Amino acid sequence: MKNEYLQSLTTEELIRLIEDYSKNWLAMDGVWFQSVERKHGMDEAMYHDSEAWKRFTVIEAKRIKRFLNMPEHPGLKGLASALQLRFYANLNEADILIEDEETLVYRTRECRVQQARARKQLPYHPCKSVGEIEYAGFARTIDDRITCECISCFPEVTDPTCCCAWRFRIERKE
Repeated sequence: MKNEYLQSLTTEELIRLIEDYSKNWLAMDGVWFQSVERKHGMDEAMYHDSEAWKRFTVIEAKRIKRFLNMPEHPGLKGLASALQLRFYANLNEADILIEDEETLVYRTRECRVQQARARKQLPYHPCKSVGEIEYAGFARTIDDRITCECISCFPEVTDPTCCCAWRFRIERKE
């Protein structure tokens, strides 16, 4: 049975609901992480975070790819479209920069996770290692020719103008 209430919502109401769903999902991600962090420490929390992202990022990418009806190899343009539909894409301020035909840079200017940790007076989330799993796995699922490298991400910040930055390259398979 379809949810009749959802079907009755206006476009504006659905957009607000998507924003709330995104915030709820991100809050749940933070709640479980902080629970493990408090009881077992940051290393244990990071281990479980990595394990969760290995699986989740592939699930998310497959669903977005299917939603967008993408071909097997949609390239960097496909990746750019998919990045804009990630569960938190409407929450973080980010830029997608196409440097050339083979390179795309994704920069998160404002990160809701780091802002929340700062508000709670917690140390920043050392997200580089998990980000490498998350972004590389997402890109590879969208198009298996795409590779990912970290430009800047806590705790190895090399670009203070953003929270994190990732470079994606497409390897042309002849």
